[in-house]
Amino acid sequence: MKKNLMCLSYLPICLGLTMLVSSYTYGQQRTVTGTVTSNQKPIEGVWVSQEGRDTVTQTNASGNYQLTIFGENAILIFRHPLYAETRVTVGNQNAINASLEKEKQIDEVVLNAGYYKVKERESTGSIAKVSAKEIENQPVNNVLSAVQGRMAGVNIVQNSGTPGGGFEVQIRGRNSLRTYLTAGYDANAPLYVIDGVPMPSLNEYKAGLTGAVLPYNDTNALNSLNPDDISSIEVLKDADATAIYGSRGANGVVLITTKRGNVGRTLVKINTSYGLGNYANLPNVMNTQDYLKMRTLAFSNDGISNYPANAYDVNGRWDKERFTDWQKYFVGNQAEQTDTQISVSGGNSNTRFTLSGGHREETTVFPGSYRYKRNTVSANTEHQSTDRKLKLTFTGYYSMEDNTLPPSDFKSIYGNIAPNAPALFTPEGGYNWEGGTFVNPLAIASQTVTMQGRNLNANFNGQYLLTKGLSINLNAGYGYYDRAEQRIYPKTYYNPASNIGSERSSLRTGSMVNRNWILEPQLNYEKKWGKHNINTLIGSSFQDQTSNNITLLGTKFPSDELIYNLASAATVSVVSSYQFHYRYQAIYGRLNYSYADTYFINLTARRDGSSRFGEDKRFGNFGAVGGAWILSKEKFIKNIKWLSYAKLRASYGITGSDQIGDYQFYDTFLNSGGSYDNSSGLLPSRLFNKNFGWETTRKLEAALEWSMFQERISMIAAWYRNISTNQLVGIPLPATTGFASYNANLDATVLNRGIELSLQTAILRDKAVKWNLMMNVTLPENRLLRFPNLETSTYANSFQVGKSTTLVKLYQYTGIDPITGLYTVADQNKDGIINNLDKTVVKELQPSWYGGIQQNLQYKNWTLDFLFQFTQQSQLNIYANDNYVGAVGTRPELYLDYWTPDNPEAQFQKPTAGLNAQAVAAHNLFKQSDATVSDSFSVRLRNASLSYSIPMTNTKMNVKIYLQGQNLFLWSNYKGIDPEFNLQGYTNALRVISTGLNINF
Repeated sequence: MKKNLMCLSYLPICLGLTMLVSSYTYGQQRTVTGTVTSNQKPIEGVWVSQEGRDTVTQTNASGNYQLTIFGENAILIFRHPLYAETRVTVGNQNAINASLEKEKQIDEVVLNAGYYKVKERESTGSIAKVSAKEIENQPVNNVLSAVQGRMAGVNIVQNSGTPGGGFEVQIRGRNSLRTYLTAGYDANAPLYVIDGVPMPSLNEYKAGLTGAVLPYNDTNALNSLNPDDISSIEVLKDADATAIYGSRGANGVVLITTKRGNVGRTLVKINTSYGLGNYANLPNVMNTQDYLKMRTLAFSNDGISNYPANAYDVNGRWDKERFTDWQKYFVGNQAEQTDTQISVSGGNSNTRFTLSGGHREETTVFPGSYRYKRNTVSANTEHQSTDRKLKLTFTGYYSMEDNTLPPSDFKSIYGNIAPNAPALFTPEGGYNWEGGTFVNPLAIASQTVTMQGRNLNANFNGQYLLTKGLSINLNAGYGYYDRAEQRIYPKTYYNPASNIGSERSSLRTGSMVNRNWILEPQLNYEKKWGKHNINTLIGSSFQDQTSNNITLLGTKFPSDELIYNLASAATVSVVSSYQFHYRYQAIYGRLNYSYADTYFINLTARRDGSSRFGEDKRFGNFGAVGGAWILSKEKFIKNIKWLSYAKLRASYGITGSDQIGDYQFYDTFLNSGGSYDNSSGLLPSRLFNKNFGWETTRKLEAALEWSMFQERISMIAAWYRNISTNQLVGIPLPATTGFASYNANLDATVLNRGIELSLQTAILRDKAVKWNLMMNVTLPENRLLRFPNLETSTYANSFQVGKSTTLVKLYQYTGIDPITGLYTVADQNKDGIINNLDKTVVKELQPSWYGGIQQNLQYKNWTLDFLFQFTQQSQLNIYANDNYVGAVGTRPELYLDYWTPDNPEAQFQKPTAGLNAQAVAAHNLFKQSDATVSDSFSVRLRNASLSYSIPMTNTKMNVKIYLQGQNLFLWSNYKGIDPEFNLQGYTNALRVISTGLNINF
């Protein structure tokens, strides 16, 4: 009892101490108020907090805030997404005003490196960036058209001017020996990543329905993406930048970031445009008189005096006075393009959002109602908690593509039609068959090809700050890509005189469904102490891709009215059916260390696992090291007044590639296509190889970056060297084995090296006038360093050690024989026989150098932009694929310079109707000679735009009108239409001029 009373006696003392402490604490607690501005204008949504405390407040529309603080040495932190963080010591003040500066200064450009972001000045890798400002409003369907010529080391070629066509993208050359023709896919294509979700890896399956109108039956992964939805494009080139993606980044990485919401009032943007496109640089063609003169001489040279019954153009069956420029009729039309984009964005400092929808339509230069349509819907939401610990981002993109095209490119049709061929239609409006003497090309075109694509790309990213400097991150993505193709074969394809009905009509359909998901947990840690800074990342990737493909054929329809309904066919058969399953796993890590913001080192390591290899070779280890030294922070550089900034960087690393298709190492079988005793058979198609492993590329780079005269001139000079080994190709086997080749790693080595130069200048920076000029130049070299036993292999005619991997071996053209009037080539081994042993001339079909010059000139409300692209390259010319002089068809006027006794110095041999074996053989040798390769220099006005912002008073609306042009002019000594594009039978990229209106409110 006494003890309890004693305890009670302490209560007044404890209560007194508690009151004393509370009064002291209360004395250290007070309220601080103030206003936050930038350029003397209030900022809404600024986070204001006390360092070391969880209490946070925000500024209102007037920039005012109120915050309760504790302690004597309080420090206030002001944060906003668009401004640099500012810290202020309170002291004894009760009113603290802060002025924030824009964070995105020239020296604070932030690059997206994939799994992390890095300031451009602190980057140790080679990353090229193109922003939305440079690509917006351009009259293109695919954003790759808008970035051609804008980045050093990135060579982009459009495969076709037909809507829906593909692109060939090479980042620092070709690492693999595989090509479209040998592999059926582009083994040198880069990895495309949209908002953190990799696009599906290659799909070797092709339905084969579009190959005659779209090269290689191929499209591009970015066709479904509206360029107006893109915020920026970053291209990762060297090992330091790409190693974080492991094997998937062996050929470079293209990172696409879509637009995000803005902080502040809700903003509505409307962008609409209308454009016209046409085929540029079409040559003049022979008129009927010159054509018939050539054809008549051709028969005479062949010793034919009585014209064959099927020579309708010269034997009198067709009107010899009739003339039609079939070139203009089939590819000389105007294509229309319309594009409308509407977006809504807004939010506050915690939550931002953007919603957008777009519609685009394109027609073709072909006659007929062919049309491409694309509808897109995208949404993005970002949320960050007030204490900045939790950040959630969701991005969704969905597109619908519908494309109706002819069965083949009309460019491959008109060349076989004589200029005096009959009209295409009868007076009654039906197809004209001219009594069975004319195969009507428009009837052939009734075999319409339609394509539908449905693409969904969704990404979720969550980040939580566990403690100061330590955060956990989860990146999850899902992609769904559905492509359906069909081609009809109606009875109108046949001449009605043949009495063929719908029982011969057929429908072929192809369906390709690809599902792709990825899950990537990550742990990030950052620590700063003194002049030291460490940034680490550890993560893993789990990717799963499935593809289901089937091609069906329906025949014997009761009526062509039902030809699009496969169920109406009397017979339906499965032409082919494939299922692919690709799994990919990886664990990776990154360690970045910097000292005094001057010295940087970046280490990356990754272990990849791919289901495309056997168990013994399934996993590969890759990594890179990169370093940077900011020279301008050294004392011996600071005294150079005209030098604003200088950095030296270098990197080395190893990346791998599994771009070979699925199940390539297995014993695989195909359906024989027939049956016996009601059972289908199987045919072996591939041999098992458990040692089939990773293709590897070792990348080395060194670069110098510097700026002068207060950032008015900035330059980058880079040297790179990539060496690729363990080539994933087919090793030829003797025919007695029953297999043409055996999939294995070939002990061949490919070298890609070069120099990249980039220049950026700010010539004028006045308030009224701003003038910026950018230029880039690339000098690439591609060479085969090693190929054991090449001379005895089937690759002997395709490659040569010490030469480019894109070479061709040709005969040496020695001119026209003055006696026979025929082409001649050199008999190099003097054996009296012309064969492949005489192909000793090697031509490397690659650019010697390429680049671009772009400028931006602003004067008050006017803006003028243009981009010139230039290249010096060796390329196949028009002679490589053209028919012999004297053949039936529309021919350019230049072929009028053919050999006659009166014209012995002619450019082309004497005409032949194809009945003179020696003349035809001479022509075939000519097509395989060095006369078919041109070394050309070309300058192209790739893009030009003029825009005007209409002054608007007493309103928050902004209105801009613009005029844009794509592929406007070409200056070249190339023998052909376009040196960039030489695929025989396909339409070139079009010249497009468009006008548009941009409204923001």
